[in-house]
Amino acid sequence: MDPDNTVIESELSSDLDDDFAPSRAYDTELPIDRYLDRELSWLAFNQRVLELAEDTTVPLLERANYLAIFASNLDEFFMVRVAGLKRRILTGLAVPTNIGRAPADVLADISAKAHELQARHAAVYQESLVPALNEAGIRPVTFDSLDQADQVRLREIFTQQIFPVLTPLAVDPAHPFPYISGLSLNLSVRVRHPVSGKEEFARLKVPTLLPRFVRIDARETLDDMRFITLEDLIANHLGDLFPGMEIIEHHVFRVTRYEDVVIEEDETENLIQALEKELLRRRFGPPIRLEITDDMDEVTLRLLVRELDVTENEVYSLPAPLDLGGLFDLAKLDRPDLKFAKAVPSTSVSLLPIETNEAPDVFASITRGDILLHHPYESFATSVQSFLEQAANDPDVLAIKQTLYRTSGDSPIVEALIDAAEAGKQVLALVEIKARFDEQANIGWARKLEKAGVHVVYGIVGLKTHCKLALVVRRENGVLRHYSHIGTGNYNPKTSRLYEDLGLLTDDPQVGKDLTRLFNELSGYAIEKKFKRLLVAPLHLRRGLLKRIDGEAALAHEGRPAGIRIKVNSIVDEEIIDALYRASQAGVQVDMWVRGICSLKPGQPGLSENIRVRSILGRYLEHSRIFSFENDGDPQVYIGSADMMHRNLDRRVEALVRLTDPEHLTEIAALFNTAMDAGTSAWSLGSDGAWTRRHLADDGTPLIDMQEARMAEVTGRKRSGHR
Repeated sequence: MDPDNTVIESELSSDLDDDFAPSRAYDTELPIDRYLDRELSWLAFNQRVLELAEDTTVPLLERANYLAIFASNLDEFFMVRVAGLKRRILTGLAVPTNIGRAPADVLADISAKAHELQARHAAVYQESLVPALNEAGIRPVTFDSLDQADQVRLREIFTQQIFPVLTPLAVDPAHPFPYISGLSLNLSVRVRHPVSGKEEFARLKVPTLLPRFVRIDARETLDDMRFITLEDLIANHLGDLFPGMEIIEHHVFRVTRYEDVVIEEDETENLIQALEKELLRRRFGPPIRLEITDDMDEVTLRLLVRELDVTENEVYSLPAPLDLGGLFDLAKLDRPDLKFAKAVPSTSVSLLPIETNEAPDVFASITRGDILLHHPYESFATSVQSFLEQAANDPDVLAIKQTLYRTSGDSPIVEALIDAAEAGKQVLALVEIKARFDEQANIGWARKLEKAGVHVVYGIVGLKTHCKLALVVRRENGVLRHYSHIGTGNYNPKTSRLYEDLGLLTDDPQVGKDLTRLFNELSGYAIEKKFKRLLVAPLHLRRGLLKRIDGEAALAHEGRPAGIRIKVNSIVDEEIIDALYRASQAGVQVDMWVRGICSLKPGQPGLSENIRVRSILGRYLEHSRIFSFENDGDPQVYIGSADMMHRNLDRRVEALVRLTDPEHLTEIAALFNTAMDAGTSAWSLGSDGAWTRRHLADDGTPLIDMQEARMAEVTGRKRSGHR
């Protein structure tokens, strides 16, 4: 995975729930086959990403980026879901899936679909992207196609910059088959001794710290440049690595390993030490996928299959190049003509000073009323980041409490907490070090915070802390006042420019009390029975949502205004789905806006004919979670961190906050109206479980791009009287 994109792509696929529990058939009166398989639904989500890469109306380098995202997503799916399912089968712990099927059968379905998608992915690159790149002056070439002058130039690059980093590993009685690290790109090399005629095998790892695409000539302009893959360059200089030997065959291969982390927290007193030990173990997980170039000879293939102990279905034969995640490098080229038009987030009008000569003051803005933020359309830097930085530097601020799930490597949020602690304020940081694939980074930030005097805690044993909360306690005129932020996304300035998220800034005393109680529960031994304006998992959220869903069904039975609108990354939880089915049967219109996995079947006669499901994918990753209930004309609308997954409802600390400002309720309603409108580009989920994209009108004109329209709308906002 590309270092600058790891968090982004991990989030794209982090909805791969770590729960392999059996299906929960809560309502025996509903049809048995009422759910869609969650694994195949995830693959359908990644197929939607692939369809964006296939779309020739999308800017060229953005298409390359989508191809890279698809590859990175699939890597994580194999490392977590496929590997975990296989492990359960081999250990005899497998249970029926969420649709009641045998795990071995589902694994076979996954394999068939994954083979199909990877072949389609490779074809998009070879048959569509490469010709388009060539036409745009970005030309991927092979070593054999170059003239002598170019080959000489590349030999100099190889000798000076690549050869010293390479380490060939022989395989013979004195050198056992080497460990092949997960997701590494490798060359298999078969050589023959010129005297004895004996054939040998060697493995050569392609260095991950070197550019995947090497420029042929640095003098070429950005409008006309050629690239060669690093592995192709290395393969054509194997004689330097095996002098005196005859090179018989060389091929590229790649291994994916089981790399999830499982920690038994109740068996250890030191969570960090346990996690560090488990991270080391992760590196040596068993192989679960072997990707090979389609020209690999049978001798080499048999050797790899035997030594890596993979099955026939776990071998993926693809045209070179493998690992198209390397396209992240090409997507970064400075060619704005081949990318989405630059969009600059604007400062929320609610945070602008009343008078133009006033300095921005986040606290003063919040006192004028609740502020609903919508990122990346509204700037994270001038809102949430400014809120925390101002709090760190304000002498009247006495305490800051915050959760940190994922954050960037050079996070100004972390620096603000450190500044606050060094200024003598009470600072509490709840760092969730178990955030998948960010564990090592989070350990580093936790220790840095501790050294600065921040009180660092790791939450509640057995639960991940996934809620996005910040609480600032400020002394004003001798009275303590609470300023709160509750969001749907991580406190990460980098991903805030790419993720669509919502957040609420408020000085509501009740929210402040709720957060104070919740932070006490997370850092101490308090057990809160009730919150006023929050719904909190795992104790209250499931029950609270079910109560509101059932309430809408009751209203519909009485002929009163009822309706449910939910926006999530994924919905798998059977109890929630069954409640939505019952609401549909009662006549409630249910609108579901789902980015990723959806195990709910819409449009089933007598079951879900009143349920519509849409999915929107684009330049920004739809990440906010919204729960809206019509409630007889008095809407109840919540935003927060929870998806409708077993883990979110039962094994994580999640928080939803209720919106109360009428303007905010109107804004949320408008978002759903646009998302569900037939004139908006989106995918629709059919009753058969198939997703259908509609992005062109009947006359061939493009439908509304919701994200582009939203950016234009927010950018065009003006505070009355503000210049």
